[in-house]
This record gives sequence, structure tokens and C-alpha cells, in this order.
Amino acid sequence: MTTTQVHAGGGFSGAVASEWTKLWSVRATWWCLSSGVVLILGFSVILGVTQRISDDRPVGAHGVAATGAFYLAQFAVVALATLFITSEYASGGIRSTLQWVPVRSRVLAAKSAVLAPVLFGYGVVLALAAMALASVVMGPHGLPTSLGAGMTTVLGMGAYFALLGLLCLGIGTALRSAAGAMVTVFVLLLMLPLVLAGFAGPDVPNYFPGIAGLNGMIETGARNPVFDGVAPYASWVGTAICAGWAAAALVIGGVVFKRRDA
Repeated sequence: MTTTQVHAGGGFSGAVASEWTKLWSVRATWWCLSSGVVLILGFSVILGVTQRISDDRPVGAHGVAATGAFYLAQFAVVALATLFITSEYASGGIRSTLQWVPVRSRVLAAKSAVLAPVLFGYGVVLALAAMALASVVMGPHGLPTSLGAGMTTVLGMGAYFALLGLLCLGIGTALRSAAGAMVTVFVLLLMLPLVLAGFAGPDVPNYFPGIAGLNGMIETGARNPVFDGVAPYASWVGTAICAGWAAAALVIGGVVFKRRDA
């Protein structure tokens, strides 16, 4: 009696494995991650030295890390997450991707499953490194960092980077252009909230992903180290707001992905 083995496709796990390989096999990934490390550590040294020179605006090591993430490191995340999808359109590799994984929703889900945990871990490591370095450079100067404040910054930065990556993935999928997606994200993170604050009130920026993500890194009721204000909600709400933005971007990107030809 002869038996015939039928080999099923890789399914979702195969798609995830493929996306994992694609993420780590290109130089852009390493350049983006390395630049984020250099930027936030360099910022931590500069701000730590500033605390030694002048205590006019004291900040703790957790505040240094959060500020560095907002001003510098997050843009390395934006570049990495945007290129994760738009580079395939630029090179034509998206056609091969869809031949291997014809279910388009599975492609986007696999990219999300790879990108989110990588960026969460990246944010956690960056926060720990930045706080450690800032503490050494500042010495007894600046504000103390409690265990609760430090944990909020570490987990908040990890969550924000993961959700920011998904936001960029959704926008990049919809626009298919690295330049267009990055400009859109920059406007959404910085320019639009600041412009609207002048018309709709100072609390409006707190509901945009960039400021909400920063608020998610700061303990509830503590002053924001960038804008020197107190968020009108708890720190976990800031992370939840980012999650809402990321989910909306992925839904829009998924709809466009299904309707357009590769």
C-alpha cells in the first residue's frame, strides 16, 4: 500500500518566519536600530551634563529617557517600520511576497507580529540604557527616579515604540511610499497637534499618538518633561490612545492593501 504525503503551506507561522527573515536580512534594519541607540545615549549624556551645570529645570533619569525617545529615538523607529513595507513596493519585492502568501491580510498580520515585539523589546532596552547612563552622568543632580517612575518609563517606551511601529506599518501600506509615509507620520506626531493646540486648546495634543505615547511613559499626575504639563488622564490611557491610532492605521492600510494591485 502506498501513502502519499501532502505538504501544506506554511500558513501564518510560515508568513511570520518569512517576515522575520526579511526584517533582519537588510542593512536598513541595523542602521535604524543603531542610530536610535546612538541618538538616545548621546542625548542622555548631553542632558545629564546639563543637569550638572544648571538645575533650573531639574529632571530625573526617567525623564531624560522619555525626552530622548520623543525628540530623537522615535524617528529611528518610524524609519524602520515604514521601510519594512514601503521598501518592498520600491523594489518590486511585494509581488514575490504575495505569490508566497496570497492572503493579503495574513501578510499584514505577519508583519505586525514580527514588528511589534521587536520594537517593544527595543524600547525597553533603550529606556533601561538611557536611564542608567543618565543616572551615572547626572550623579546627585536632577530629580530622583523611583522604581515606579522607572518601570512606567521602561514599559511605556516599549509599548509606544511597538504601537508607533504598527501605526507606521499601516500608513506605509496605505501610501506605498517611504517619503509620503514618513512625512505623514511626522505631521501626525508633531506638527498637527501643535497647530491644533493654538485653535482647539492646549489639551488637544494629548490625544495624538506622539504626545499620548510620551504621556504613557510618565507616571500618572507627574509633569511631562517635554511640555511641562500634566496629562489629563492616567499613563495607561496614553498607551491606549496610541493603540487606537495604530489599530485605525492598520485597518485603513489593510483595506487599501486588499483593493489595490501590487
